[in-house]
Amino acid sequence: MAEDAAAGLMLPGLRFGWLDHMVFGLMLAVSLVVGVYFGVCGRAKNTAKVDYLHGGKSMSVLPVAVSLVASHISGITLMGVPSEIYLYGTLYGLVVISTVLTCLIVNWLYLPVFFGLQLTSTYEYLERRFNRETRLLASFLFTLQQVLTIPLFVYVPALAFNQVSGVSVHLITPVVCIVCIFYTMLGGLKAVVWTDFLQGLVMIAACFAVIILGCQLVGSPVQVWNISDEGGRIRIFEMNPSPFVRNSFWTIVLGTTANWLTVCAINQGSMQKFLSVPNLRSARICLFGFGGGIITMKAISVFTGLLIYATYHNCDPISAKAISRPDQLLPYYVMQVSTAVPGLPGLFVAGIFSAALSSMSGSLNSLSGTIYEDFVLPRVSDKISDEKVNFIMQGIVLAVGVICVALVFVVEKLGTVLELGYSIAGVTSGALLGVFTLGMLFPWANGKGAIAGGLASMALVSVILVGAQNAMATGTIVYPWLPTTTDGCAANVTAGLFTSTTARPETAPAEAPLLFQISYMYYTLLGAIAAIAVGLAVSFCTGARRPSDVDPALLSPPVRFLCRPPRHYTGGDAAAAVELLAPHTAPAAGRKHSRGRRGSGAG
Repeated sequence: MAEDAAAGLMLPGLRFGWLDHMVFGLMLAVSLVVGVYFGVCGRAKNTAKVDYLHGGKSMSVLPVAVSLVASHISGITLMGVPSEIYLYGTLYGLVVISTVLTCLIVNWLYLPVFFGLQLTSTYEYLERRFNRETRLLASFLFTLQQVLTIPLFVYVPALAFNQVSGVSVHLITPVVCIVCIFYTMLGGLKAVVWTDFLQGLVMIAACFAVIILGCQLVGSPVQVWNISDEGGRIRIFEMNPSPFVRNSFWTIVLGTTANWLTVCAINQGSMQKFLSVPNLRSARICLFGFGGGIITMKAISVFTGLLIYATYHNCDPISAKAISRPDQLLPYYVMQVSTAVPGLPGLFVAGIFSAALSSMSGSLNSLSGTIYEDFVLPRVSDKISDEKVNFIMQGIVLAVGVICVALVFVVEKLGTVLELGYSIAGVTSGALLGVFTLGMLFPWANGKGAIAGGLASMALVSVILVGAQNAMATGTIVYPWLPTTTDGCAANVTAGLFTSTTARPETAPAEAPLLFQISYMYYTLLGAIAAIAVGLAVSFCTGARRPSDVDPALLSPPVRFLCRPPRHYTGGDAAAAVELLAPHTAPAAGRKHSRGRRGSGAG
């Protein structure tokens, strides 16, 4: 059945109908209306910084949890993961183990610290723990990371829309980004959370609809699994410990755990949402709700990749030249399996765009807070009003959004989106994770060590990334796809095509330096280890701090016993100490904004 389907589905020229365009337009219109509502109708409640960045600290658990999932399930997941499964097998599915580990680690080590301190910017923590220079370095790294990755979020759905509508990527990208920038500027965090919530529902509905249709086409989920197994796509317990294979059990579990820690534990956007709920218990519910949602969406994306392989296992659309890039597999598949359901292709592409808008809006909102707190506030008047603060942050959203739209046209020249996303993030994510972990788990670390560790980490991963990308571009490093064939395609499709059914080894050629052969999944983990190791070494060489001099509120609960608690500190959960720490950690409502200052933990 799947063989006939594959052959019959190789139909050129499939495009959106009028109903698909209406469904897609409706999604953009709803997002815009939500932003206008919170930005105009709720303007009286949205001018203070605590409202713009933290939703007044009164958000409900459900929309925040869904928003967290929607913000981190971008088009890179919805389009990149199915392509990864189709080309390299199911090893990436082990990310579900990483998600569980991430939630446990964040709940135990990181969340109690941030929630107890109640900071507007997570990078303010580094000023209190180390010094202002460390804070500025981390803020710069975060800003650089977001500016580099937001274009990737936007390019992926634009590619999908181009595939199904024929509209140029260069035209649709600015239009959709303008909508996202507009509602993020107007509505702040409340608009971001509620649009994420609505867009998340669209995303889930579209994914399930396509899976149901795909299973009907192939026969059953069991048939999908059997075909994928026969084609070598079911790969789970590949325990090769070498860091030089592209993917294995260890690269996925260890590497993606480090990646997800940067997303969930120290990311400004995530922490803003965790701090938008009224208490630590609600924040923890959001955290584990986020974990469950991520596991669900990753499982859906992995199974979608198997569905695509089961459908095209005898007629590969890439080899048959039906599509030009692996990242176009999913929209091509959706357009062909859902032609009998008017509006469904539009719903699915709207779901992909929803994921992108959620990621982009969350990043823009968190960037506005970071740039304002760390780079603008120290240079403005002490008597700046809440209205002017709001206006400045809206201007930041606009400026960053314009820059990111321009960078989209650079992304289209690069490689597959999933690998590219992890690689780019690794340059700054490892340094950030390492510096925050250094501060929370190692009371001996000082400011000089933190700065040295962060710079060393970024330098190391940058060298690896540039070397690896250059080696792949020149063919020195090759990661061959698993075998595909066009034997089942129609004769007019396969004429003149070369058909390959033999797989080559997944390891890189010997000509490439070993450093550049390290799996891209390890970039963040390697960067974090380098930051911690260099940070500790420099700290001890320049005068390590005495643990008793560090405020225990700045350390993770498991290591607080090393410190001598100050008189105001009562021990126990960090949330219980919020009121006691309030004079120097929690901003009072309506307080005038002041310049950043060094905290008691400066080193």
